[in-house]
Amino acid sequence: MIDFYPFVWPVLRQVEPERAHALAIAALRLGLVPPACPVDAPSLRSQVWGLDFANPLGVAAGFDKNAQAVAGLRRLGLGFVETGTITPKPQAGNPRPRVFRLEQQEALINRLGFNNDGLAVVAARLSALPRGGCPIGANVGPNRDSPDPLADCAQGVRTLAGRVDYLVINVSSPNTPGLRALQAGEQMRRLWQVVQEARSEAAARKPLLMTPLLIKIAPDLDADALAEIAAVALEVGVDGIIATNTTIERPQDLDPRYRDEAGGLSGRPLFDRSTAVLAALYRSTGGTIPLIGVGGVASGADAYAKIRAGASLVQLYTALVYQGPALIPRCLQALKDLLERDGFASVSAAVGADSR
Repeated sequence: MIDFYPFVWPVLRQVEPERAHALAIAALRLGLVPPACPVDAPSLRSQVWGLDFANPLGVAAGFDKNAQAVAGLRRLGLGFVETGTITPKPQAGNPRPRVFRLEQQEALINRLGFNNDGLAVVAARLSALPRGGCPIGANVGPNRDSPDPLADCAQGVRTLAGRVDYLVINVSSPNTPGLRALQAGEQMRRLWQVVQEARSEAAARKPLLMTPLLIKIAPDLDADALAEIAAVALEVGVDGIIATNTTIERPQDLDPRYRDEAGGLSGRPLFDRSTAVLAALYRSTGGTIPLIGVGGVASGADAYAKIRAGASLVQLYTALVYQGPALIPRCLQALKDLLERDGFASVSAAVGADSR
């Protein structure tokens, strides 16, 4: 794949971040981004939740909120694509400006607030996509003004089960007031009862279909809270956990111009904390629940570290902003080489190697 991004980025960085992202989505949707040269290797293939993944590298929710660019993202060589976060009703999100680039740290701060086209519109787009090949996930959450956030999550599950390959309940965005409370033990139990019932209703309409249900958690959790999440996940039958969302913490060396901006911080500064959370979850669950590692992945070595910490799959987002689509084949080639160097025949053999 010819890396044109070094010529594009100097122009894009002059454009307001949210506008630049909209241009990228449009380019992907219109097929203007060249396809990647595939990195196809048996060692990169795996099966999780009965789904076949050509490689473990996916794009995180938030990149293609409205499922407008799934086909274009698939052509970049990703192993899977996650859309959303999708809410039942369309919503505009928080006032602008709400996305900030921290270029020295290859980081972003966002307080978007689940801006999206709403469940009906996005569900129609997802239904129109061809199935098979690269798995598609959908990330769902409640509307900001919802009187019943649990019912909103259930509506997302009920509508999208069967239209995608897996579903994620987002209870960890810092930009929707009160949302992170749904991670707490009893709240999480109630949430999972509601969304599992919604999934069962959908499965009753489409026999033999039981879409995997995942939960996405925050990095800003202490050891006790993480242990409780792991225990409840095992108890209620969570199919997978995504670790982690963005952080509200601000490292001391963060660009002082943005340290006081509200919102979630993503990118390189999140890597260590999100990986520590991932490893703790792997140990607490005994490796019995598949984990997706996300947060600060900017290279094949980063993806490999997530896998060794306990991730069966890995997602990236912020690094794509700074490095462009050629990052994907670079990551995959490096990951393939690292697996071979360390004597792992497959990604699954390396999962949790540093956390056992």
